[in-house]
Amino acid sequence: MEEIKQQLAADLAAAKSAADIENIRIKYLGKKGLVTNAAKSANFGAMSVEEKKQFGQKLNDLKNFATESIAQAAEKAKSAAPAKKKNAIDLTMPGEPSTIGSLHPVTLVQMELESIFQGMGFMVYTGPECEEEFFNFDAVNIPSDHPAREMQDTYWMTNGRLMRTHTSANQVRTMRKFGAPLKAIFPGRCFRNEATDACHENTFYQCEGLMIDKNISVANLIAVMKTALSEIFRRDVKVRLRPGFFPFVEPGFELDLNCLICGGEGCPTCKNSGWLELIPCGLVHPNVLRFGGIDPEEYSGFAFGVGLTRLAMMKYGIRDIRLLNDGDCRFLQQFPVIV
Repeated sequence: MEEIKQQLAADLAAAKSAADIENIRIKYLGKKGLVTNAAKSANFGAMSVEEKKQFGQKLNDLKNFATESIAQAAEKAKSAAPAKKKNAIDLTMPGEPSTIGSLHPVTLVQMELESIFQGMGFMVYTGPECEEEFFNFDAVNIPSDHPAREMQDTYWMTNGRLMRTHTSANQVRTMRKFGAPLKAIFPGRCFRNEATDACHENTFYQCEGLMIDKNISVANLIAVMKTALSEIFRRDVKVRLRPGFFPFVEPGFELDLNCLICGGEGCPTCKNSGWLELIPCGLVHPNVLRFGGIDPEEYSGFAFGVGLTRLAMMKYGIRDIRLLNDGDCRFLQQFPVIV
């Protein structure tokens, strides 16, 4: 045991690193270490009771000596080791996975639609989401006693303003600013206090369009709509035009799109009708032109409202409108990174 102590002291004195000290620990205190074998090599049968007691005491002293000496040497080696820089990069560590962000499907459709209409000479104009009652209702021929106000469940502010129920609120504001002739679209967010289901949300996106010039007719409206839809879907689509009532247009129409989710067979998205109401449209009502400071005897125009949210659903095959506002990254990562 005295020889083991001397040999251990010599080994520790020669150690140069923490790895060397760990090897020494294994050599002496491991399962097959020198200290462990010292107990196994003893001939306890030839010892008296007193000799066994003395041997056990010396063996414990040896174990304690080895344990303490190795621990002190390890602590000394740790203190002597150069400190790592606080922000040092460990090149042996595995890299962190990186993910690429994506645009929201409604944003993708809006960007594409803006590009299409800008190619046809339309300007892009936006207005406030918290709107004045005049521009949201009165200026688009919806006075206070008009039944259409009851059809739009409005979020009213305590200051008398409201969260706009449609981007049609930008029509008269733009006419007053730019006059006629005028070609503009107004993409943006709208709000209606209504129950949600697979095809209705209380927060959604629209793109209002307006074209005012001399001798504008329904033929101009149909031509622009066909061009826009063929570009946005990049394929032939089936549409239908039927009479519709909207206070700000006369005559008014509903342009319906054959449901691209079910192919017209019927599903929850189209309320099992096979058709989806997509574009309310018509010729601008003379009262709206007058509110905008434009003479209806000299100019005429058409207006339309495209539901960007529903357009995104049709383009990307999204069956439930509520997915668009859930904020689930797994859902958003399915869409293109760029347009």
